Amino acid sequence: MRPAPMQIEFAAADTAQSAQTDAGFVAGGVRAALRLEGLAALAAAVALYAYCGFSWPLFAILFLAPDLFMLGYLVGPRTGAAVYNFAHTYTVALALALAGFFLGSPTAAACGLILIAHIGFDRALGFGVKYTTAFGHSHLGRIGRR
Repeated sequence: MRPAPMQIEFAAADTAQSAQTDAGFVAGGVRAALRLEGLAALAAAVALYAYCGFSWPLFAILFLAPDLFMLGYLVGPRTGAAVYNFAHTYTVALALALAGFFLGSPTAAACGLILIAHIGFDRALGFGVKYTTAFGHSHLGRIGRR
């Protein structure tokens, strides 16, 4: 029995999608959803930062500071990815923000929210956590020239 044409199209799309995800990069609607999620995290962190009345000069100074962690790539791609990813995962950022709020440290809370905003900004632009193969290989796709 021969499958309907729609099933063949979906099977072909699934195969193409699978080939891309097997390579370690998300694609299509999943990639768009992750980028939208990053934008939502950025907006939420900025809104909470404003609500708390934290310093905007501090925000401006520290917003791009997490990118200094890419200096780990001077040691090599494995170390670089580990160091960069440490500063670009929500786990560390949320822990810092929550510790700041619960322990009564406005500086820690502000820094955690700035880190969440930075990570969200990166994700919204399509920059993800890095693989050890190269700086340009992230879970959201390749960065830079191919």
